[in-house]
Amino acid sequence: MSELKLRINAEMKSAMRAKDKARLGTIRMIQAEIKRIEVDERIELNDTRVMAVLDKMQKQRRDSISQFDEAGRQDLADQERQELEVIKTFLPQALTEEELAGLVDQAVSESSAQSMQDMGKVMGILKPQILGRADMGVVSKLVKAKLAG
Repeated sequence: MSELKLRINAEMKSAMRAKDKARLGTIRMIQAEIKRIEVDERIELNDTRVMAVLDKMQKQRRDSISQFDEAGRQDLADQERQELEVIKTFLPQALTEEELAGLVDQAVSESSAQSMQDMGKVMGILKPQILGRADMGVVSKLVKAKLAG
C-alpha cells in the first residue's frame, strides 16, 4: 500500500477518535474516490496517482467555491473551503511564485521551447514536478507569458 494511502487511513482513524465529523467525512470522500479508481481500473494506486486524485479534488473544490461565492451561497462555499483545507493537508507544501517562476524558466530552457507551439513540451516537463503543489491554470498562464514574451 502506498505511503500516502496509509497516512490517509491513519488520519481517518484519528478523526474517528476525535469525533471530528467534518474532517472524517472529507477523508472518507477521498478514500471513496481512490477506491473507485482502483476498482474501475483494477489496479492499486501509487503515491503519484493518489496525489493526482487529491490535486483533482482540490481543483474541484476551488471551482465550487468560486461558483458558490458568485451565487451568494456562503454556507456551501464555507463547506467546500473546509473540505479544501482537509485535502491540502495530504498535499505537499505549495510552491511560492518565485519557485514556480524558476521551474518554468528551467523547463523552457530544458525543452528548448521557442514559441507557443512548444507549450506542450514545457508543460510535460513541469507537470510531474508541480503536481499538487501549484494550480495548473496559473502555471499555464506563466508558461504562455514566458513563450509569448
